[in-house]
Amino acid sequence: MKKIFSVIAIMVGLFTFAQKVPTVMKTEFSTLALQDQVESIDGKELLIDEVLKSYNGKVVVLDLWATWCGDCITGMPKLKELKANNPNVAFVYFSMDKTQEAWKKGIEKYKIEGDHYYMGNNWKSEFSASIDLNWIPRYIILDQNGKIAKYYSVKADDPEVQATIDRLMIK
Repeated sequence: MKKIFSVIAIMVGLFTFAQKVPTVMKTEFSTLALQDQVESIDGKELLIDEVLKSYNGKVVVLDLWATWCGDCITGMPKLKELKANNPNVAFVYFSMDKTQEAWKKGIEKYKIEGDHYYMGNNWKSEFSASIDLNWIPRYIILDQNGKIAKYYSVKADDPEVQATIDRLMIK
């Protein structure tokens, strides 16, 4: 009886806390979402639109992460492997850390190479809402024109992530 109860409790827990994959996969960010501000590592405030446009012509892996996120940290080796296997892809990190201090220390501690921007722990921002943010890490792949090519992945080693990059790099 104990085993049955344990199995049921585990299944209920998994069902309750399971990530809900959005049913609509978007191909672009909303105008309002692109007006949200982020801060660069050197303290400059930028619109998300400005940040993303600076990568026009490149395939981009956008990673929403935070130092307090266990899944983000345990997935970091796979993300670094993805980056090493795709040297012509831009890796852009949007931190959802609670403080800028934690964000900057995390970049250094985990030796994360790429371009870094601070969003703050704002799950209710226009940008977060527009991408149906429900979990981090969250990986979004943008094509060379800034359109969303892969809308939803929470694992850097998701085979669809590499397949999307490969498809875009052929163009």
